[in-house]
Amino acid sequence: MAKIFCIANQKGGVGKTTTTVNLAAGLALIGQRTLVVDLDPQGNATMGSGIDKRALELSVYDVLLESASIAEARRRSEKGGYDVLGSNRELAGAEVELVALERRDQRLKTALAAVDGEYDFVLIDCPPSLSLLTLNGLCSAHGVVVPMQCEYFALEGLSDLVNTIKQVHANLNPALQIIGLLRVMFDPRITLQQQVSEQLKAHFGDKVFDTVIPRNVRLAEAPSYGLPGVVFDGQSKGALAFVQFANEMVKRLAGMR
Repeated sequence: MAKIFCIANQKGGVGKTTTTVNLAAGLALIGQRTLVVDLDPQGNATMGSGIDKRALELSVYDVLLESASIAEARRRSEKGGYDVLGSNRELAGAEVELVALERRDQRLKTALAAVDGEYDFVLIDCPPSLSLLTLNGLCSAHGVVVPMQCEYFALEGLSDLVNTIKQVHANLNPALQIIGLLRVMFDPRITLQQQVSEQLKAHFGDKVFDTVIPRNVRLAEAPSYGLPGVVFDGQSKGALAFVQFANEMVKRLAGMR
């Protein structure tokens, strides 16, 4: 059975998409069958996996409106070694169209059930807002991975996200839990980042992943080549950290079973 995780944070620009594509590439590298679901209308996870969002014949939009299955709509990220259910600007329209439909928050969950046995991991890249798209992701998932920068405003946004997850857990998806917090874009030379990191560990304990993703130019350059950083420069500090994170993820889940 696939483990389904949302990569979510209501704050924008915290590295959700970078985390999604590099964790997917890292998991593929260690032999895990992985699917990335791009739920963001900007389609950055699609492009960052080397797939042209403008050339998609079928996308997550068609899957949510139940006019196509995941098996029909998915594409292969050849260099990344994982599958992608891509998105493009069409997805912004799905937000409005879903409002009037039945089971509007369960559409993705139903679609994923059909390919459950084909993957070890499904990673859902959520948009930076609590929308019907994000809700579809949270209702499908077993857990949430929260990438966050160690800055003051990130702590503010985290409390909002934790409340959202609690509400979804209570009302829509009792299986949902926070799997862990991933510290990203970390610069150990900045005292504030070290302080916030310590606060996170003090408050959330073992919910904070041991792996820390450093601020890394190669990770930032990779999307312009249509590649995950793990593939673009496998020996960069950022790429090595994401492979380490993929291993930690697999171990953590083995311990949870």
